[in-house]
Amino acid sequence: MVTLTAQDIMELFQKNTIELSKIEELVVERFTEKELKLATAESCTGGLISERITRVSGASAMFDCGVCSYANEIKEKVLGVRHDTLQILGAVSAETAMQMAEGVKKLSGADIAVSTTGIAGPTGGTAQKPVGLVYLGVCTDAGAYAIQLLLGEENSRDYIRAMASSAALFTALSEAVKF
Repeated sequence: MVTLTAQDIMELFQKNTIELSKIEELVVERFTEKELKLATAESCTGGLISERITRVSGASAMFDCGVCSYANEIKEKVLGVRHDTLQILGAVSAETAMQMAEGVKKLSGADIAVSTTGIAGPTGGTAQKPVGLVYLGVCTDAGAYAIQLLLGEENSRDYIRAMASSAALFTALSEAVKF
């Protein structure tokens, strides 16, 4: 599994000459051009990915579904995350992120689905799962995978959520290129 820090994410944006504040515009543009649909399943980002997409005029051409599944019960009932996964590995795990993405893809019929689950803080972190740990799930017809984000225990909740949503949008854009 790939692990990215906040610095890694910033370097990816710089390398690809993408402004952090413009990523949602690029996502809407690329998905619309390719006639692709994107769906989101969010826990720690609390709907921020969906909000960033829908602030762009024309987003309805490529975005039909965003699920904010903050509670484990919703992850299970709506997204189909397996109870055993949540009981054994917890909500903050690569497996949960992948199952969330798979679930929202199935629910929506989207071409690409992304999900986030993690600990945005400032409380809730442990030695094993510190504040700033986020798993980003991705699902396409080719399969599902997860990316681990280590966004720093010292960073604010808003910063962690913003970086996680930016990473999710960048990943969605990267997947759209494959179509």
